[in-house]
Amino acid sequence: MRIHLINPSHVSFGVGVITPRWLYVLASATPDTYGPPRLTDETLEPLDPASLEPGSVVGIGIHTSNALRGYEIGRLARAAGAYVVFGGIHATLFPDEARDLGGAHAVVTGDGERAWPEVLADCAAGRPRERYAGGHIEGDTFLPARWDLLPRDRYMWASVQTVRGCPKHCSFCSVWRTDGQRPRQRRVDAIVEEIVDLRRRGFRFIALSDDNFYPVTLEDLRMAARREDKSRLRQLEALRAERFELMAALEGLPSDTVFFTQITMEAAEDPAFLDAMARAHIRGALVGVESVTPEGLQDIYKGFNLSGEALVERLRTFRRHGVHVLGSFIFGLPSDRPETFDACVAVAERADLTFAQFVMMTPYPGTLDFAAWETAMAGRAGDVGGVPVTRHWLIPQEQRPKVYIEHPAMSADEIRRRTQAVWDRFYSIQSIWRRSNVVKSWKARLAFVLISKIYRQMYANTGIATDSARVSRSAQWARWMARPCRRLFIGRPMPDLRLEPRTSTLMAPDLEVT
Repeated sequence: MRIHLINPSHVSFGVGVITPRWLYVLASATPDTYGPPRLTDETLEPLDPASLEPGSVVGIGIHTSNALRGYEIGRLARAAGAYVVFGGIHATLFPDEARDLGGAHAVVTGDGERAWPEVLADCAAGRPRERYAGGHIEGDTFLPARWDLLPRDRYMWASVQTVRGCPKHCSFCSVWRTDGQRPRQRRVDAIVEEIVDLRRRGFRFIALSDDNFYPVTLEDLRMAARREDKSRLRQLEALRAERFELMAALEGLPSDTVFFTQITMEAAEDPAFLDAMARAHIRGALVGVESVTPEGLQDIYKGFNLSGEALVERLRTFRRHGVHVLGSFIFGLPSDRPETFDACVAVAERADLTFAQFVMMTPYPGTLDFAAWETAMAGRAGDVGGVPVTRHWLIPQEQRPKVYIEHPAMSADEIRRRTQAVWDRFYSIQSIWRRSNVVKSWKARLAFVLISKIYRQMYANTGIATDSARVSRSAQWARWMARPCRRLFIGRPMPDLRLEPRTSTLMAPDLEVT
């Protein structure tokens, strides 16, 4: 019985920026009795339908953005006589949709590592169940990825996960509702072992692909300290200590190692944590800025962020402690006005952000925003090609609107045009060159310009462009430049790399919490 694992995509770039970790984790969860699974990442190359054999098992992982392509593959696989299994965040939210539109024999909801071997055994017996509940597995049972199955010379960054779950409740994010609000942290020795394996293979840029690398804030500790029952405080202190233990272990890696992760802006209040990140080679972090106005932050339940000059100063704090920021901004919030766009890019520039992304408000399933939008649209007309706009991921790519929620002050096209203009301004050659002073040599500065332009093409033009021709041109341009760009990220293999085993646990710095 042949096993296929497929990461769907409508756009292929030839070279991937970050390894799709789930493919290689489920490969690790595949029992050896079935042989190594065949992995297909369509961000590299499209699937060859002829590779799908009768009696094989085809596992397809989908998020909302690639669900439509995933359903196309599912139908192809079922027509070829294969067992079709869907998983991932979108399948968790819409298991019946995966069955009805994707031809699924089975759907795995939640974490897949524990459920996947059971699915394969049932398929081998010819009796797959319609639903498998993967649930939330604990951090000490997270599996390492099978990096021995990586195709050669196809990815710029590797990926390792250290924690799942996020204690926040942002209205535009589904992570806290699907992965839970309780951080599930992986064992430090398991994380380090996997990272050393990647460094041996020549990967020196590694994404810590966590829901939130900073799961315990100083405010969390202060609030827990006020309780008469100190059990919650002890629990949070233990989680924080584990973060510091991990970062201390990462300090021993070669000096050219570069990590990137995702954290909340509250980490700027925690200089000890930022300093530990810098020592651990965590050089950059995606920080959700989202909005630069108090009204915008209120729109998305993100009152723990700041706005105005306080926001600029907080973002600059990251750079002062050696952590570069990829700031993420959202346009199309109800409180946004035409002047919001210029204000946003001005903050990004004044705050010394190294990179930024500017996304248009999109209601994704599993979020509070989506639930409110779906309720508001109940009984109202609104479809594209016969597909309700509340199921926007099922609309063909070339017909898909760029903005879905009606705005009180601007048209959808105005929001799209102004968002595109912000991308153009922040990623102009002059602006990129000015930011490139974060590196010193001329060669490094030229590399920074190239990487910035590729990021802009991959992320913005393939998502915001108004027509399929522009998307195609952007994808081709990125494909042409991605392979030489990859050489800037890859280091020499280090097959003999070893880290000294740790003999004691490093505790987090003592804090006074009152």
